[in-house]
Amino acid sequence: MKFNLFLCLCLAQNLLYAQADLLQSGPMVGYAEMREVALWVQTKAPAQVQFAYWRADSAADLHLSAVFQTQQTAANAAKIIADQLMPGKKYGYKLFINNQPVTLPYATEFQALPLWKYRTDAPNFSFATGSCNYINEPVYDRPGKGYGTSYAIFNAIGNQKPDFMLWLGDNIYLREPDWNTKTGIYHRYTHTRSTPELQPLMAAMPQYAIWDDHDFGTNDSDGSFINKELTAEAFKNFWANPNYQNAGTTGMFTWNDCDFFLLDNRYYRTTDKLLDKPKGSILGKDQLEWFKQALLRSDASFKFVAMGGQFLNTAAVYENYSICPQERNEIINFIHDNEVKNVVFLTGDRHFSELSKLETQGKPTIYDFTASPLTSTAVTLDKAQPEANTLRMANSLVCQNNFGQITVTGAKKERKITIYTKDNAGKILAQQEIVKQ
Repeated sequence: MKFNLFLCLCLAQNLLYAQADLLQSGPMVGYAEMREVALWVQTKAPAQVQFAYWRADSAADLHLSAVFQTQQTAANAAKIIADQLMPGKKYGYKLFINNQPVTLPYATEFQALPLWKYRTDAPNFSFATGSCNYINEPVYDRPGKGYGTSYAIFNAIGNQKPDFMLWLGDNIYLREPDWNTKTGIYHRYTHTRSTPELQPLMAAMPQYAIWDDHDFGTNDSDGSFINKELTAEAFKNFWANPNYQNAGTTGMFTWNDCDFFLLDNRYYRTTDKLLDKPKGSILGKDQLEWFKQALLRSDASFKFVAMGGQFLNTAAVYENYSICPQERNEIINFIHDNEVKNVVFLTGDRHFSELSKLETQGKPTIYDFTASPLTSTAVTLDKAQPEANTLRMANSLVCQNNFGQITVTGAKKERKITIYTKDNAGKILAQQEIVKQ
């Protein structure tokens, strides 16, 4: 009798819970294209999710997405495609959980990419970028002061109204209780993604991402990390990039007249003890070959290369690409020998921001913009300033919480980018203009 009463109480509680707000995190806008946009959401328990979406200039143009059943084995996360779009149009959207609308206190909107080629010059646009996002959880953090700082930076990014955001790795920080199990890995993703300050930002613009060591595994981890399949699975469940080129997280997308190469510096990485040897590699043979071919084929005005660790920094310290000199030189020589112009690396990891420039007479100039940290504790100026990066541009070093914002503007033959480093209130700390070569 007692068991039956307990069972009835559990069933009643479950029925009540099913009627409550089941939203865990999101909704988030994933990749955007001309005819479709990805929408992501996570529920607290298995549930049916669906999106309604409509044109901002025509509420009568209403569409419903497919219904998706979230599952506990995938952290109750869902990626749903809004596939009835017109290029260039703005859309509002609403989430439904178990056929009930979810009301949110912030804007939920997206825009399909415009159809401009052969018609007009490429539209101007801007995007935000950054790395190193530590969200405190005292029960699992190291004792002492939390490593995470203010999360107000996400409000500041949203207030700039960029067209999208590109996350440059260390987007979460896996910790000792997380590394070795799927339970721990999914807990870390869920805890970070549920940060209240993140929700309006993710709901209002597309989010793209790469990873670095703290998303991938242990600190400074390489391709030998035993649970890399689990962390790759989690990455793909929680981010909505448009494609993945291999078992890791390599991908690519195009925004107007610019290409974005999303490189994976972890999955195929050899151990640090081999990185300066002939067989040492950060990207791995297959990924490196794909990157070269894709870069060579690109006719984009600017070619942005997103990668977790710094590429140009000449100081062979920590995880800068200079600790793998043969592969770094191979990439630089490839760009130079093939006259690949307007290559800009976007990197993170270092807990400070700077802009590096490699200028070689008669060869295309290469840039590397490092944007870090978003919320993690920043490196102090007295530690970062003396680092022997001979390619650092003057007045570009920033040692505080910050994000990058890059604008792409101008007519076809006058295209340029402006790189801003901004603080957690949106104030400009450094800026540099780069004109298309």
